[in-house]
Amino acid sequence: MGLSEPGLDITGMEKRSLADEALKRAVLIVASVSAFVTPFLAAATNVALPGIQAQFNMDAVLLAWVATSYLLSTAVFILPFGKAADIYGRKKMYVWGMAVFTAATLFAALAASSYQLLFARVLQGAGSAMIFSTSMAILTSVFPPTERGKAIGITVAMVYIGLSAGPFLGGALTYYFTWRSVFGAVVPLGILAGFLSVKYLKGEWADARGEKLDLVGSAAYGAGIVLIIHGVAGLPSTVSIWEIVIGISLFLAFCIWELRVKWPVFNLELFVTNRAFAFSSLAALVNYSATWAVTLLLSLYLQYIEGLDPRSTGLVLVVQPLIMAAFSPLAGRLSDRIEPQKVASAGMALTALGLLGLAFLKPGTSLTYIIANLLVLGLGFAFFSSPNMNAIMSSVDKRFYGIAASATASMRIIGQMFSMGIATLVLSWYVGRVEITPAQYPAFVKSVEAAFLIFALLCGLGIFASLARGKLRAESPADK
Repeated sequence: MGLSEPGLDITGMEKRSLADEALKRAVLIVASVSAFVTPFLAAATNVALPGIQAQFNMDAVLLAWVATSYLLSTAVFILPFGKAADIYGRKKMYVWGMAVFTAATLFAALAASSYQLLFARVLQGAGSAMIFSTSMAILTSVFPPTERGKAIGITVAMVYIGLSAGPFLGGALTYYFTWRSVFGAVVPLGILAGFLSVKYLKGEWADARGEKLDLVGSAAYGAGIVLIIHGVAGLPSTVSIWEIVIGISLFLAFCIWELRVKWPVFNLELFVTNRAFAFSSLAALVNYSATWAVTLLLSLYLQYIEGLDPRSTGLVLVVQPLIMAAFSPLAGRLSDRIEPQKVASAGMALTALGLLGLAFLKPGTSLTYIIANLLVLGLGFAFFSSPNMNAIMSSVDKRFYGIAASATASMRIIGQMFSMGIATLVLSWYVGRVEITPAQYPAFVKSVEAAFLIFALLCGLGIFASLARGKLRAESPADK
């Protein structure tokens, strides 16, 4: 009897190990599918914008809001949904998020006016907030620190595969079947992601069960973000300046409230007490602020100034995310062995170099020059994103995984939103609230040059934020 007990223990350990490996595979598959769907739609929509403008007669500023409204909605809801997921269950929130996102995408495909389309984009943003605030937290919960960088790298690679497929397939769909087919093609993918999560994600993750959702803080944060971004897009009007002032005031009030409330929607103490987390998050904010509008601006530039059709535009734009997808797993593995600070900072520097090159675009600029800069930009972003994500998630204790995932998603979405806000502001300043026609092409080119110069300067500042995080290996709570 005594001799058989060790054998039984080993069998039990093997069963648990097999179950753990199966759960890891299921989580990685679900996270990868969802990581593909939302960036694919974002990239495909950017290529479809001229077609949307032609059908609804939208001016340049309103056209930019087709992209901005989605990001703004995601930014508003991501913190409260992230906290709600910690309280009620991350799997439950993820499934509902995919359902909302898919339904809103179908509504966008059927939109009969520009305002119906904008409303659908807002709903898409709300669904994406539920997805973004949960998928990375679930992934981090099941993968140990020694495997986390690789898993994150695979997931990030799926983001870039989505971004790669978006311009190419979005351009082809728009060229052959109109812009509505871009949204219609995403609906089956959303249904697939929802099915996989229900079928294969076993168990639930709710580390903050019993706490209450901070509605006051959520409202102050959401209203502040909306006013700031709407104000930036409307500058230099007096009303817009007041919107920005009120928005900043609400955001400061939110910070004060969160430090005092019993159950904050976001634990700001992490930014105060955890240097690696704070500066890694700041670096992410800067990087996304400087890069997200690149696809939008280049899509418009290639179609309006270079005269390319949507299909050809997609083929050019696919270069950057393809490089991201190819090198992100390598960058993730490197950050498991080398300090993320070094890898991510080098990536930020390459990104700044690529953006600076795009600041010199003129009518007639060769496609070879544009593609070369997209190669540099893609390589830089690949070597920044995965290591920086690994640094953020590895800098906090397990009980803060949900908060850290929400913070990471918030930095990404707010950064993307500020990027679109800068692009919208520059378009408004140079082009104005008119349709982009040949008469406005010279002003449009100036707006593209100015935007890329601003983005390059932002990335230059972001290098210092990336370096300031300090070393992570000796002080990672997750490794303890």
